[in-house]
Amino acid sequence: MLLAGDVGGTKTVLAQYEKSTEGLERVRERLYPSADYASLDEIVADFLSDQSVPLEAACFGVAGPVIDGRCYTTNLPWTIDERSLAATTGVGRVKLLNDLQAMALGLLRLGPEEWADLNPDAEPATGNRAVLAAGTGLGEAILYWDGMNYHPVATEGGHTDFAPNDALEDGLLAYLREKLGGHVSYERILSGPGIANIYAYLRDSGHAPESPELAAALAGTDDPAREISRCAMERGDALARATLRLFARVYGAEAGNLVLKCLARGGVLIGGGIAPKILAALTDGEFMEGFCAKGRFAGFMRTVPVRVALNPSTGLLGAADYAARCLL
Repeated sequence: MLLAGDVGGTKTVLAQYEKSTEGLERVRERLYPSADYASLDEIVADFLSDQSVPLEAACFGVAGPVIDGRCYTTNLPWTIDERSLAATTGVGRVKLLNDLQAMALGLLRLGPEEWADLNPDAEPATGNRAVLAAGTGLGEAILYWDGMNYHPVATEGGHTDFAPNDALEDGLLAYLREKLGGHVSYERILSGPGIANIYAYLRDSGHAPESPELAAALAGTDDPAREISRCAMERGDALARATLRLFARVYGAEAGNLVLKCLARGGVLIGGGIAPKILAALTDGEFMEGFCAKGRFAGFMRTVPVRVALNPSTGLLGAADYAARCLL
């Protein structure tokens, strides 16, 4: 029996898997609002409180850099430690992975029907792959191809400097620099809070008028990105649609940046909770326009496969996969 966790700033999902000759079978799963708990150990203890079957290994994908078996989470006031979790679970084999490392492993397990393609002109090739996932924050990883197998490499690329590509994006950078008081990373734009930031910028700069209905909805919600996306996708709200168009273009540009940095001939894999929910906005051309706008490398970029994962459990799948490897 294995324990797997996908630990994010908004929610933490834990699941038990049974390893057999046929693969991994999920036995049970539970979702916890991360901010309601003081630590991951507290969540794990609750999850295991009524279990009598001993665990053999555990792995957790956590949103933040993992150094020497410890992670100070980026969007939560937690310190997560392998040794502490080993004591909590009673398991000797406990591993922390960066959440995008775990997701990258999970993405490799998906079937053809669990993907949506964004680049109709792609030319399939073998090689490194770039992995991005916008959610509470922006995660990035690299799947390094050694000629026989893929190896997930963690990064903190979501915190690199946002680079605008036109006058509208110049204005966004200036707006966020003043709002945030300094450094503007891609995560400030390519995330749930980032959607709200883009919307506020376009509203305050007079790009399009704000509808009274959406303004009222935003005043009464704790998830502005959800309301903005819903109004864009379902009601065609002009300001909300402009928000998602700019989000998609910047997302494509940053995906293209990662492709160039690791020469990802094997393509781009996009996970996270946002992309499947706004898939129509990602397929209307803005994403690929931003992706391919790489000057002398535009021709190369047009050949790179870009796919969105439709399965929301890739982080768990990857953590379970790694836990199973610990038994070998």
